[in-house]
This record gives sequence, C-alpha cells and structure tokens, in this order.
Amino acid sequence: MKQITQEFPNDVRFVYRNFPLIGTPESPFHDKAALSTQAAEAAGKQGSFWQMYDILYSRQSEWSSLSLDEFQQWLIERAGELNIDVKQFTADLTSQELVDFAQKAWDDGQAELGLSGTPTLFVDGHPWTSSTPLDHYSIATIIRLELLAYDQFTECPPITINTAKQYTATLHTVKGDIVIELYADKAPVTVNSFVFLAQHGWFDGVTFHRVLAGKLAQTGDPSGTGYGTPGYAFINEISPDLQYNGAGVVGMANSGADSNGSQFFITETALPELNGSYTIFGHVIQGLDVVNDLTPRDPSQSGELPPGDEILSVTINEK
Repeated sequence: MKQITQEFPNDVRFVYRNFPLIGTPESPFHDKAALSTQAAEAAGKQGSFWQMYDILYSRQSEWSSLSLDEFQQWLIERAGELNIDVKQFTADLTSQELVDFAQKAWDDGQAELGLSGTPTLFVDGHPWTSSTPLDHYSIATIIRLELLAYDQFTECPPITINTAKQYTATLHTVKGDIVIELYADKAPVTVNSFVFLAQHGWFDGVTFHRVLAGKLAQTGDPSGTGYGTPGYAFINEISPDLQYNGAGVVGMANSGADSNGSQFFITETALPELNGSYTIFGHVIQGLDVVNDLTPRDPSQSGELPPGDEILSVTINEK
C-alpha cells in the first residue's frame, strides 16, 4: 500500500482499520489478537503505530506460542526498542480505553462490515471480492480505471466530420511523429470518434501499453491498463477492400463485435487473421520507423514491464 499511495499521492487515501480476531468467550479465535491491537494503538499514541505493527508482523514466530503474560512482557520489551516512553506505553497497553477499543473493532468489523477474516480490502466502500490477487498491479489497475471514469463521455459523438474531405492525424510521441491518413469515407463512425477524442485531448499523455515487437503497437487507453474505454462503444465498420496486409495498417481494438471505443493499434507486419473482425480506419503515411522503435511490452507476461512510450498530443488536419 505504501507503493500505491506513493504512485497516486493526490488520488488515493489509505485508511487502516483494526479487526482483531477475538471471537467470543464460547468460541475464541486468537488469544493474542486483542493485545496485539492494543499494542499497536498504544505505540500509536506516541506516533509509532506502524513501527509496532511491523514488529508484530515480522516477528510473529517469536510471540505466537507465548502465554498472554509472556506476550505482554514481550511487547513492553519491544517498546523499549522504539523511541517512545515505555512507562507510558505499559500504562496504555492494558488501559480500559484500549481494551474497549479492541473489542469494538471486532464487534464493528462483524456487525457493520461483515468481515470474516483478515486482510480484507475495501475500494470505494466496496469489499474486494474478485479472485484477482491482491498485488500492486491489480490494485493499481482498479485505481486507474476508477480515475478514468471522471474523463469518460456518456455517449458516442454525433457525426461532425465531412466524409468528402481528407483527414490526417499526427501522433506526436516521445519517439517522434507518426502521421496517419484516416479513412473518413470507409469508416466514418470510427474516424469521427477518433477525431472527437483527439480534439478533446483524450490521447494526450497516453502510452503505447501493448507493443508486440514485429507484430503491432496498441494505444488509446488513458488508464494504461488495456481495459479503459471512452465511456461509449460503437459498431464495427468492415470494408472488404481494406485488409491487414502489411505494416502501417491502423485498426480498432475491441473485445468483440461492435465494442469499439478509443483503443487502436498499428500493425508492424501483415496480420490476415484480423481481417473481418477489426475495423481498419487508416494507415501510416509517415513515421513507420517510429512505430518499429516503440518499446516492446506485453501485458500478458508476468513481472514488471518497462514504461510505455507516450503520445504527447495528436494533431488533426482536414483538407
């Protein structure tokens, strides 16, 4: 979570709540759960909550088999390793205030939140129930998609382009310019959406999040996750005379027929298997060398990926 809050300093607030698995007198869970919570809170009164939390977590093997009296003494000794008043810590540790606090944390966790174990993560007030692992990548993906919602649109824009005119789009990237001739007459809905999004700055700062060397380069998702959309979807526009027959063909990415949004890709080779399923709405007339120089990154592979190359802005020209 420290990495997440550092990555999204203006967008994420991390709130920690204790949930000591105390149980009931008839069916107790962990005999040292309450005292562990009290220890962290007692240290927290002197500004050392996380230091005590880390000690409890990293050195659990030292105290898990101790009796309650032995564990209490162990906690007092650990407080001595921190830059806090040990006498005050000892008094706070078993104070009625913190005894009641630990019990209330258990009661509220069950009654208000319906918790059954730890850790449990809530995002925007909703429990994380997905089978997706609780790792940095998954949590960051959810956050980016949540933030994207603030910039999305409610419906596909009305047609404002003139299909009798010629349009080009220049992607100004960190690696150089890529100039695309747009097929307004062949794919008017697609080109109109692309022009609309470009003129509203949708692509500014967006990265090529999926670059399969020698195959294709995909972009158009401000979240960089590969799941982002502009908030609307539109139809496929398939022209039999347009084929993925070489490098520089520009097509719409989708998750099925008529689910087009803002993500698009540029081919680096012929990809005939895409014919008939993905709208072709342009081709590169300048800057194919820039496309070939984009940093390879495959989101389907595990592990840390290199940062994607950024689109600084997009210029639309009409003739």
